[in-house]
Amino acid sequence: MDIARPSQAKAKRKKRIITIVVGIAVLAGITFGLSTLKPAAPTVDRNLVWIDEVKRGPMVRQVRGLGTLVPENIRWVAARTQARVEKIIIRPGAMVENGTLILELSNPDVTQAAETAESSLQAAVAQLANIRVQLQSGLLAAESTAAAAKAAYEQSRLRHEVNDELFADGLVSALELQLSKVTADESATRNKIEQKRFAFAQESIEPQLAVQQAEVSRLRAQARLRLAEADALKVRATMTGVLSALPVEVGAQIQPGQNLARVADPSDLKAEVRIAETQAKDIMIGQIASIDTRNGIVAGRVARIDPAVQNGTVLVDVTLEGELPRGARPDLSVDGTIELERLDNVIYVGRPAFGQERSTVGIFKLNDEGGASRTQVQLGRSSVNTIEIIRGLNPGDRVILSDMSQWDSNERINLK
Repeated sequence: MDIARPSQAKAKRKKRIITIVVGIAVLAGITFGLSTLKPAAPTVDRNLVWIDEVKRGPMVRQVRGLGTLVPENIRWVAARTQARVEKIIIRPGAMVENGTLILELSNPDVTQAAETAESSLQAAVAQLANIRVQLQSGLLAAESTAAAAKAAYEQSRLRHEVNDELFADGLVSALELQLSKVTADESATRNKIEQKRFAFAQESIEPQLAVQQAEVSRLRAQARLRLAEADALKVRATMTGVLSALPVEVGAQIQPGQNLARVADPSDLKAEVRIAETQAKDIMIGQIASIDTRNGIVAGRVARIDPAVQNGTVLVDVTLEGELPRGARPDLSVDGTIELERLDNVIYVGRPAFGQERSTVGIFKLNDEGGASRTQVQLGRSSVNTIEIIRGLNPGDRVILSDMSQWDSNERINLK
C-alpha cells in the first residue's frame, strides 16, 4: 500500500502553478503583440478608381456652365386695347416679315370709337371750310367797301380842285367851293376808315381760322389714335424673323399691354450661360469663351455679367463671334466654357472629385509596392478639369482622384 508523501504533492502543485502563470504570460504577450500591429490595408480594384499623373507645364483655367441660345433682337407685339382673339393666322416657327398678319382680334367698342372719331374729324374739317368761306366773303365785302370809299374820295377831291379853279375865274360861288371842300374832307376820312377796316379784316382771318384749325388738329390726332387702335386688332409682325412665341389661343380675352406674339431674329443669337457663384468671381468682360451646341463649337466673348445671383448661379452673356452650326436656334440648350487665364510652368493634376481650390486635402499617392498611401496636398487655382498643386506632390507622381471617402479611416490601400 502506497502512502502519499507531502513533499511530492507540494512539488506537483508548484509546478502546475508555474505552468499556468507562464501560459497566462504568453497569452498576454501574444495579445499585446497583436494589438500593436497595424490593421491590414484594404484592397481596391484598380479599374474602379481614376488615376492621374501630376504634370508640370501650362494650365488653362476655365469655368463651365449650362445655358441657352437667346436672340439678340427680340420684338414683342402687345395688345393696345382690350379685345378677344378671333383667329390665329400663323403659328410659332413660321418665318415672318414686317407687316405679316399673325392674329385677328375683335372689339366692337374700338371699331365704333374709330368710326365716331372719323366722323367728328370730317365735321370739324367741314366747319373749318365753312368758316374760311365766311371770312373770305367778309374780306371781299370789306375790300369792295374800301374800293368804293376810295373812288368817292377821288371824285370829291377832283370836284373840289375844279371848283377851286372855277372860283378863281369867278364861275362858282364861295359857298359851292366850301361845300366841295367839306365833301372832299369827308370822303378822305371815310376812305381812311374803310382802308383800316379792310386791313383789319385781312389780319383777323388767320386768328379766327387758327381756333378752328386747332380743333381740327385735336380731332385728327384723336381719330388717328382710334384708327390705330382699330388697325391694331389685326396683329402684325414688326420685324423680319421667326415667330417664336404665341401665348394666346382663339377665344381668349386679352387686356391692354398683354404680350401677344414674339418675333426673333434667328441669325443673331447670343448665349446666356449660368456659372456657379463660387466659380464666377474671376469672370471679366471680354474673356474668351466657347459655346458647345452639341452640333459644333462656336467661339465667343463675355459681353455682360449679371450683378445678381439667382439660385446659386450667375448669368453671363456671351456674344458669338463664329458662324453658327446648322440646327442652332433660339432656346437651344448649350454648354459654355469661359477661359479665365493661362498659367505657365505650374504643377497640376486632374481635378479630384473632392476638395475645393485653395484648400488642403488628403490624396492617395501610388507607391512602388502596388499600393497607395494618403498624402496631404495643398491645392491652388482650379479649372474645369485640372487644378494647381502648391505643395505635397511632384511632377510624375500618380494619384487617385476618385472619391475615396469610404476609406477615410485608412492611411494605406492596396490596388489589384
